[in-house]
Amino acid sequence: MDDVLWTPDERYRRQSNMQLFCDYLVAQGYPCFGDYPSLHQWSIRNLNDFWLQFWRFSGLKALTEPTVGFSGDSENAEQRGWFPNISLNYAENLLRFANAEPDRIIAVTVNEQGVTREITGGWLYQQVAAVAVALRTLGVAPGDRVVGYLNHSQEALVVMLATTAIGAVWSSASPDFGAAGIIDRFGQISPKVVFANTRYRYGGKEYDRRQEIKELVDALSPSLSCLIPIESGISIDTPCQSLSWKQFVQQGMQANNDGKIDYFYGPFDHPLFILFSSGTTGKPKCIVHGSGGTLLQHAKELLLHTNLTMDSVFSYFTTTGWMMWNWQASALLTGAKLIMFDGHPGYPDTTRLWRLIEQFDISHLGTSAKYISSCRIQNIPMASMRMKSLQVLLSTGSPLQPEDFDWVYQHMPQVHLASISGGTDIVSCFVLGNPFSPVRRGRIQGPGLAMNVQAYDEYGNAVIGQKGELVCLNPVPSMPVCFWNDKHHNRYRECYFNRYPGVWVHGDYVEFDQDGSAIIHGRSDTTLNPGGIRIGTAEIYRQVETIAGVLDSLVVGMPEAGDTVIVLMVKLTAETVFTVELVENIKSTIRRCASPRHVPKYVFQISDIPYTRSGKKVELAALNALTGRSIENQSALANPEVLDEIARLFPSVPEK
Repeated sequence: MDDVLWTPDERYRRQSNMQLFCDYLVAQGYPCFGDYPSLHQWSIRNLNDFWLQFWRFSGLKALTEPTVGFSGDSENAEQRGWFPNISLNYAENLLRFANAEPDRIIAVTVNEQGVTREITGGWLYQQVAAVAVALRTLGVAPGDRVVGYLNHSQEALVVMLATTAIGAVWSSASPDFGAAGIIDRFGQISPKVVFANTRYRYGGKEYDRRQEIKELVDALSPSLSCLIPIESGISIDTPCQSLSWKQFVQQGMQANNDGKIDYFYGPFDHPLFILFSSGTTGKPKCIVHGSGGTLLQHAKELLLHTNLTMDSVFSYFTTTGWMMWNWQASALLTGAKLIMFDGHPGYPDTTRLWRLIEQFDISHLGTSAKYISSCRIQNIPMASMRMKSLQVLLSTGSPLQPEDFDWVYQHMPQVHLASISGGTDIVSCFVLGNPFSPVRRGRIQGPGLAMNVQAYDEYGNAVIGQKGELVCLNPVPSMPVCFWNDKHHNRYRECYFNRYPGVWVHGDYVEFDQDGSAIIHGRSDTTLNPGGIRIGTAEIYRQVETIAGVLDSLVVGMPEAGDTVIVLMVKLTAETVFTVELVENIKSTIRRCASPRHVPKYVFQISDIPYTRSGKKVELAALNALTGRSIENQSALANPEVLDEIARLFPSVPEK
């Protein structure tokens, strides 16, 4: 294939955790798998054996050694039945290396100003033990909710681990959420304790959040027992008890006589996290993920697919409001050192994340496709970067364009570029990288192990080489336990299983090749349909964002005269002028590189592209703005003011 950009060499493959797992399987009497497709096929046909053997290989802990991995119907994705009769604790598994090697640095926090703090395994364990005791002193019991309105910091990591150590349920959001957005989330789950940063820094500016915290606490009363502001000396008038972080930890230290963590052991599906959908079409869904499923799926992805080891240094640019924060935290179970950056990835300039590689010898870096695209478009000076330590570059949040693959390999030819895609719904990935397969231009390497992921056409037939609905035909341990306050699972079934019984429909538009590699074409609920032809939005983004002067773009399908017409909005560089000639260049490029069906009828310039706070483009909200419909829950957006600009675009059309 002439589109191959990287192929794992024999050394990389032989030393990978995936190869070690294959060797382990052979030692247990299973076949020798010579390539990724054969391993993947075995895994989806033998769910019980795969998951049971992976549990043993990975060294995960439970009170009793499991003898069954899966006992349900492996051809019905709605089935559960994972690891019956075991009890486990998620935090205990994450802290296994911290407890064993107390003097080893297992994490480093770094803020926007460059201030760093090294965290040893012993310090982390002691802090978690103290906070766990202090939470129990407040009356927090298994199943109670504890939430964090927190920066990407050591406190967030400590509180999450302490919460899950005692069997309570953790949920978090970043402090850039406004009061309405955070109340829409935490207000649905009635937390007992709130931890909050009273300020945060982003893009060189500091933001005070005391008013937002007060509004949140007022909205959560009377179920809320205590507010814990992280910063000392901060006074917030609240109807509940309030202790500073320092006071809270000291109380826990004094009450914890032996310095050990008294773990709660629950069943495989005991609630662990509540994550929230973006909420751009109404109140966010409260998605409950289980302890065992999250632990097992994350271990598979981080050990086998991402190839993290005790020698790895891992950083993922994220906030506490994005599922990638939970994914990165789970990397503690691999023994890798975490580099937790809090701040703006483009401050003081766009090289910020690449400079972290040099500073900390990062081996595995994760970021958004948008960040990589911005670096390419801005032509940032990569020649001065020292990135020899980098082995794996992960990208998610939106489809990574072929030109961005080219840019990565122009500057980092040694890197395994692993584009990944999944979502909050499964707190993990459906398709992602692996150390066995080549990286092809513009394509994700393949589906995850033990995940029978396919593309369905409009008739429910699996298709290869054409676009279709991304579906999963078998159960996956990290599929949600339930939605919060959905007693009979009606909303849950309607969301994922309403279209094809027993088949998970994810809501992405995907195309698989014969080798299993995939292209994500965007959300299927924003698929364009001009003249009855289905077009994924990513197909247009791929062409538009190669045009000089275009920084970013957004495309929607707008109803007009009984059909759907394509409306394209572009954000331009400061020196680029929006002209009729530019519009014609955009249209001709799309016509030449995609098809006449892809050509937008209308092209507009706007000042910015609307995104959610987790970095997702919001095509549906933009369409509602264009067509005069109401837009719910704008607090979910990072820049909701852009929607007002979009709403004013018609009837002023530059070219018809």
